[in-house]
Amino acid sequence: MKLDNANILITGGTLGIGHATAELLLKHGANVAITGRDEKRTHKTARSLGAFPITADVADYGDVKHTFSTFLNEFGHLDALINNAGIGIYKPLDELTIADFEQVYRVNVFGAAMMASMAAKIFKKQNYGNIINIGSTAATKGYEGGSVYASSKAALRSMTQSWQVELRKHNVRVMLINPSEVTTAFGNEDREERHAQPNKLRGQEIAWAIKSALEMDNRGFIPEQAVWATNPF
Repeated sequence: MKLDNANILITGGTLGIGHATAELLLKHGANVAITGRDEKRTHKTARSLGAFPITADVADYGDVKHTFSTFLNEFGHLDALINNAGIGIYKPLDELTIADFEQVYRVNVFGAAMMASMAAKIFKKQNYGNIINIGSTAATKGYEGGSVYASSKAALRSMTQSWQVELRKHNVRVMLINPSEVTTAFGNEDREERHAQPNKLRGQEIAWAIKSALEMDNRGFIPEQAVWATNPF
């Protein structure tokens, strides 16, 4: 896929991996729209990047439909969806509630699925398209307190594999990027970015992986890729 003048939609694009990805793709000539739940933050970030802002919550199906209608009104067609929006809750097993699962799954699983469903309708008509899901290395190996988050990313991984089988015959590439720990605002209640550390991943490393996956010629794709810090210890 050629990035120059490609139309790309990134969910959760105001901070962290989404922000770094939008910045990198714009730098290489793509037209990028970012979504965010906070209207003020979304518009401010979009202005600073040169992206198109869409205020929306992927956990709300009405917002999902609004996102695509707004995007298509602005750009005309869609080349790639990057399902980046995600949240996490970390609790011991004996403190978990159904509400914890519902809150996280509405974003990480249901929201990602509904975004992909809308994109698939477009891509099947075009006989072309790209979906990149931002998963986690937690999907392949659980950890203490990770019942909710790790299982949500495992569900996303399984859905990705199903979509790959379903959409390949329509020339649609579905790819999964699994970051390990990234120093972003993820998990911070104040939504402020954490300071970068020399031995930890940044959003930029994940953005590089996303860009590289998209730029492969359309005849091939990378189904799944993990990104680890070289020496986090």
